[in-house]
Amino acid sequence: MAGDKDAALPTPRVLAIILAGGKGERLHPLTAQRSKPAVPFGGKYRIMDFVLSNFVNSGVQSIYVLVQYMSQSLIDYLRSSWRTAGLTRDQFITVVPPQMRLGSMWYRGTADAVRQNLNLIKDFDPDLICVFGADHIYRMDIGQMIRFHLNVGAEITVATIPVPVKQASGFGIVETDSKGRVTGFIEKPSQPKGMSGDPDKALSSMGNYIFNTDALVNIMEDESLQDPSFDFGKSILPDIHKRMRVYAYDFSTNQLPGSKSYEENGYWRDVGTLRSYYDANMDILGQRPKLNLNNRRWFIHSGRFDGPPAKIVDGKLSNCIIGDGCFVRNATIKNSILGRGVHVHEGALIEDSIVMDFCKVRAEACLRRAIIDRFNDIPKGAQIGGDPERDAKKYHVDPSGLVIVPRGRTTRLASA
Repeated sequence: MAGDKDAALPTPRVLAIILAGGKGERLHPLTAQRSKPAVPFGGKYRIMDFVLSNFVNSGVQSIYVLVQYMSQSLIDYLRSSWRTAGLTRDQFITVVPPQMRLGSMWYRGTADAVRQNLNLIKDFDPDLICVFGADHIYRMDIGQMIRFHLNVGAEITVATIPVPVKQASGFGIVETDSKGRVTGFIEKPSQPKGMSGDPDKALSSMGNYIFNTDALVNIMEDESLQDPSFDFGKSILPDIHKRMRVYAYDFSTNQLPGSKSYEENGYWRDVGTLRSYYDANMDILGQRPKLNLNNRRWFIHSGRFDGPPAKIVDGKLSNCIIGDGCFVRNATIKNSILGRGVHVHEGALIEDSIVMDFCKVRAEACLRRAIIDRFNDIPKGAQIGGDPERDAKKYHVDPSGLVIVPRGRTTRLASA
């Protein structure tokens, strides 16, 4: 709840820029035909839905989505699932492929993607610019981060979250003083430095930033900061705190309306690997999930499905999510997530698995610790999972033991 100091602040004009061009190479083969933000999640969502929902729920509705790698799937999904225009000119979700205004080159880094679209920023003339990534699973009231940015008088604010030191080498690590002002930044350090109050954890950047417009424009136009892979984490953050007022916003302090006491505080996952993607899906299962998506005060919005409700004729189902349009007949499903339009036939077993939209699992088939991409037809009696040598002959087997069946052939009109 905003205090008196918050109430005295004028309402800023905010523009959101979402960076949605990631390849997601470590999620292959799920990203063989789509970008990482377009990968399905949780039975009815795409990864992209989380950041978009966070902005819309926070009242920020002027949004540019910058796309690049295998973007058609994401473009089709946004066109069909998200309103691209509102009641006023300042309510829009607009997809922006590389325009090559600065030469015949693609986006070469996160900062370069913004730099190539400075014209959009100048035309909109915002007070603040939120530059967020599109490939994380989390819920956030971005308005609280905006108020923090204004209260401390920051020119740049970096969203951060404590992570175990043992895992911190995969993140950009932020150092701060007692007031939260950034005093250092190291991108993916080999020996991360622990926080002063908690040496077992390091303060990680979430890849989400708020800029004063003049500060961002100055950075984008400063040739001395630019390099061939012009990137916020590698090119800007390591030294910009020496020239500008840069603060770290602690995401774990974000109070989300409707959250349950049993949920993990500050839940945020970088689903950059198959194992982390799988684990995040499993986190929404159970009676007391780490991330409870049944929050009527902060829904994650998703694409429309023009089909019937799920139908369970018979079977044994426990701790599972069954999407719209599914049909289950005398099958066993445990600790699993089924997307929309999945048909599971008699005698099939699905355990600890993710089965995406419009798949068919034929009679007596068995799936264990498997991720089945969309439009697959699993043959009668097939055995997937449990035997790495057998599975590796036909499918992709992750070092964690997960078996991935790539996307099948589309059998009806739907996006990838």
